[in-house]
Amino acid sequence: MLSKNLVLLASAGLILAQRPDNTSICDYYTNALLDENNSTNQYTLLTLVVNTALIGNYTKPNVGIMVPGILAPGTYNDTDINLLPYFNGALKSSNRGGDIGVAINFLDDGGAVPLMMNKPSNGTESQQYKLLTHLYEYFGVLLGCSLVGTPGYPAYSGQNSQGRVHKFMNLNEYELGYFITQVGLSAASFGVSTEDVTAVGHALAKLFAYRCAPETVVVPSQGPHLQSICQADTCPLSPNDTCSAYPSSIEPAVANATLAGGEGSNSTSSSNHSSTTTRAMKAPTSTSSVIPASANIGSEGMAFSFAVLGAATFALVTLL
Repeated sequence: MLSKNLVLLASAGLILAQRPDNTSICDYYTNALLDENNSTNQYTLLTLVVNTALIGNYTKPNVGIMVPGILAPGTYNDTDINLLPYFNGALKSSNRGGDIGVAINFLDDGGAVPLMMNKPSNGTESQQYKLLTHLYEYFGVLLGCSLVGTPGYPAYSGQNSQGRVHKFMNLNEYELGYFITQVGLSAASFGVSTEDVTAVGHALAKLFAYRCAPETVVVPSQGPHLQSICQADTCPLSPNDTCSAYPSSIEPAVANATLAGGEGSNSTSSSNHSSTTTRAMKAPTSTSSVIPASANIGSEGMAFSFAVLGAATFALVTLL
């Protein structure tokens, strides 16, 4: 039924009708695209959106918006972006409670192949399965899926503080902006309106894009926690910063130089409290964005929050 509905959307060249204010993004588009708003369909919709955001377009038909994908190298604001090393074990960027990050391969159970079959992984015991299912659950909360935590849509069971999860990544505004843009393009590729894509971008920016942001509730059952993901010195500072509450953000050390592709550092430079970042921005390879012209309206909506901040014109490496 999703395929049939996307055919109608693509042939009409239109997005869906305006969403009522009293209906969440998740509930509205689940009903519109899958014909019935139930827990299984909500989980299916979030699977499609997350998988497409990660690996790019794989469903046919879609409404004609190209999604390069978070795992693909690209550019953002004329800056080269390569997020794959945070996922494939190339960097010691995962926080497992110690003083240094550890390298974990989150693509250890089939990589893109099961994602193209609308699955998280080939099995259920892998790091890939844990990451992808946490992403489905987490984004379900962010997008207001009303049936998260009921049979058919498991409740989020990951970490409560994204600030601490991302301690060893030292992500900057370009990397976060690229991530959020891919999430927005993925949603738009399934017919989500520009207004709703923009709303998603604003929500993600408010939660994750301000360095040293105060504790915030994301998952109601977990209460308020530190959630800022953009932790490099160049990230826009929260107006109500609580930098002393955050652990120092440390540039990830290289675990596999071949896979890292120039990302990471073998030093232990940190940010947020005193230091400068050792990772240098690579020179742009072109003056154009990887975002195609057909998606410019949606990407501008995602850019709005960072433009307001006066930072880079405006996505979440949520290794949960």
